[in-house]
Amino acid sequence: MTGRTRRVEGTMIVQRRAVTAVLAAALLLTAGCSSDDPGPPDPDGSTSPGRTTAQSSPSGPATAETPPAKGAVKVVRTVATGLKSPWGLAPLPGGDLLVSSRGEATITRVDEKTGKKTELGEVPGVSPAGEGGLLGIALSPDFASDHMVYAYFTAASDNRIVRMLYNEKKPPGQQLGAPDTVFRGIPMGFVHNGGRIAFGPDKMLYAGTGESGITGLSQDKESLGGKILRMTPDGEPAPGNPFPDSPVYSYGHRNVQGLAWDDRQRLFAAEFGQDTWDELNAIRPGGNYGWPEAEGKGGGSGFHDPLAQWSTDEASPSGIAHAQGSVWMAGLRGERLWRVPLKGTEAAAEPQAFLEGEYGRLRTVVPAGGDKLWLVTSNTDGRGDAKDDDDRILELEVT
Repeated sequence: MTGRTRRVEGTMIVQRRAVTAVLAAALLLTAGCSSDDPGPPDPDGSTSPGRTTAQSSPSGPATAETPPAKGAVKVVRTVATGLKSPWGLAPLPGGDLLVSSRGEATITRVDEKTGKKTELGEVPGVSPAGEGGLLGIALSPDFASDHMVYAYFTAASDNRIVRMLYNEKKPPGQQLGAPDTVFRGIPMGFVHNGGRIAFGPDKMLYAGTGESGITGLSQDKESLGGKILRMTPDGEPAPGNPFPDSPVYSYGHRNVQGLAWDDRQRLFAAEFGQDTWDELNAIRPGGNYGWPEAEGKGGGSGFHDPLAQWSTDEASPSGIAHAQGSVWMAGLRGERLWRVPLKGTEAAAEPQAFLEGEYGRLRTVVPAGGDKLWLVTSNTDGRGDAKDDDDRILELEVT
């Protein structure tokens, strides 16, 4: 792929063989990944050559409790108001929040205690139009030392991922460094630009993309459209990917906007359907999720069925988060937050809806630790019924 930065970093530690073996075993048990090739987490939570899960032990994999069929949601407080077309949310180590504005192409810091907003700066090169603009953001897995913020955005010719140095000592509006393009060439369109990015438990960068309205791209493994991509922080195809020298991790998607991992490092993704079914999927490396040949369950041989599906007027999902044994899914057109309790990679009970119509369109949901979530509304993007204090960030308590 052109336009990606190639950097090779490595260290060599010389130890006695006996000491190395002991240390390697200890690291595998505590860190849950191989020091040579992290590899993608296994969807079924089992181990495979070259890696193990963080929950594994000499006595076998840990068993997770199945959450109750019914849960609850309490809105603890409104964290911030007056946000314009918010899209991505990234919690900072100290507790504050970074939020991207799709239409303004800015990143703003929100004091999670007072709601005070400080603009870091505008991301150059963003071309907001239709469903495109400045979309998902994520912090580097080494943010404490490198202070890098990653962003997925629509440019004039493509969707791309950049990283920028965040220097909070500079004046507001000047705290973002020049963008370094990590990955480019993702198809862009007026619709279906995907846009969610996240670093996984393996410290690899995952990106959900859309087929930009050209449905044939989803089944084309040579195209970056309608995919989940997995790459190194420098934008190279990640070790252990299912297709040689390719960032493609799964395909057959229509428009992926939600990515989340459970406590056993299994990946889940939400995506927009067309006229019939929106989907929540358990993602397997190399898996084909059917679009445009299939939409929803019962797609036939060779396609992975979603673990849950909704009519498009009930969901139109964007962000998802995992907390308290369930996937929580924000609905745009559906104007509600869905809870899907999990038993492994299957739904343990019927999805349950909360906050229906109370806060309008819901764009992004992010874990806030324990039984807490951050929830971002999306009423100022031109498709919602904006109130005077929209858009806002809410703090939720969930069970």
